[in-house]
Amino acid sequence: MDKPDVIIIGAGASGLMCAIEAGKRGRRVSVLEHANKPGKKILMSGGGRCNFTNYSVEPENYISRNPHFCKSALRRFSQWDFLGFVQRHHIAFHERLHGQLFCDDSAKDILDALLKECRQYGVTIDLNCRVERLEKQSNGNFLVQTSQGESTSPALVIASGGLSIPKMGATPFGYRVAEQFGIKVWPTRAGLVPFTLQPDDKQRFAPLTGIAVPCRVSNQQQSFKENVLFTHRGLSGPAILQISSYWRPGEALTVDLLPDEDMARLLKDKRTQGSKLKIQNLLGDYLPKRLLQALLEERYLEMIVANCADKDLTVIAASLHSWTIKPNATEGYRTAEVTVGGVDCDAVSSKTMESMQVPGLYFVGEVLDVTGWLGGYNFQWAWSSGWCAGQYV
Repeated sequence: MDKPDVIIIGAGASGLMCAIEAGKRGRRVSVLEHANKPGKKILMSGGGRCNFTNYSVEPENYISRNPHFCKSALRRFSQWDFLGFVQRHHIAFHERLHGQLFCDDSAKDILDALLKECRQYGVTIDLNCRVERLEKQSNGNFLVQTSQGESTSPALVIASGGLSIPKMGATPFGYRVAEQFGIKVWPTRAGLVPFTLQPDDKQRFAPLTGIAVPCRVSNQQQSFKENVLFTHRGLSGPAILQISSYWRPGEALTVDLLPDEDMARLLKDKRTQGSKLKIQNLLGDYLPKRLLQALLEERYLEMIVANCADKDLTVIAASLHSWTIKPNATEGYRTAEVTVGGVDCDAVSSKTMESMQVPGLYFVGEVLDVTGWLGGYNFQWAWSSGWCAGQYV
């Protein structure tokens, strides 16, 4: 029977970071991973370039029923600390919109650096290792029975992730462990995920597939200004993915298709100038013609600007600035980038990531009820929470 100082279940971002930090402290660390490779989500993230963090990381970029929980970890191991790791391994990177940082070459550069440090600090990683039974013994140690044998350890870290992208091996394992030990798990749902549309809307907007427009998408909780992409199933793009984490079934969204314009004023100014353009020709300088045809009745599109009444201009402007759409559903965990909800943060120490009620049991990364925005925030939470647990296990 193997008897490491620390057993970590999950060889993803948070698990590998935790393993490295525990290894640095001279702990004998065993990482158990049910997949055939470590870091599968790291490799596929960011279109294969891994959006590994963001220049601007704040607690406000996270969703949790305990909004204060993430503050300590993000402060103690910040984006600048992970950037130090990236630079120490000479990984070339670049900034995209909104401070998002990506590898120049490949996400494999990040994974290779993590695995290199695991080797440096003597961390063992067992792949194709399925956990079959887990219990806490009378001596306080955890017994972990796997498809490859049994291990015991005084410290057990659950870094098994959430439910997003099941084809990459996502399972509810971490939630089941929490429930096994009487730890509350908040209901989960897909986050950072495209929307499907109601049948009528799907038919109406199907001809727009492939069109992307910079918009502001809002609900009662949040607002995001980014691109919206029309797909053959519904709506996607960064603004949609962002708002999806805040959306609840049955809720309508408001989309401002021209967030940097005041169309009511512009249209009235053009009317005052006596413009002989048709509305569709004038608006064609601002939005794709097919989108205008889907949003506005033909009679509005055919109107001559100079002949429009105030009420007509009001309707046209409102159609562009306050388009209301009620999604049918999200595409679910199949295409979701993250899981919203998870292990109750009130049951876990924000300093150590250790369970308040089960000594020696730790939770890190996506399995916790902490969900970041699109843009490197979820990876930063993985690095930060994994680092914190690694200082104590």
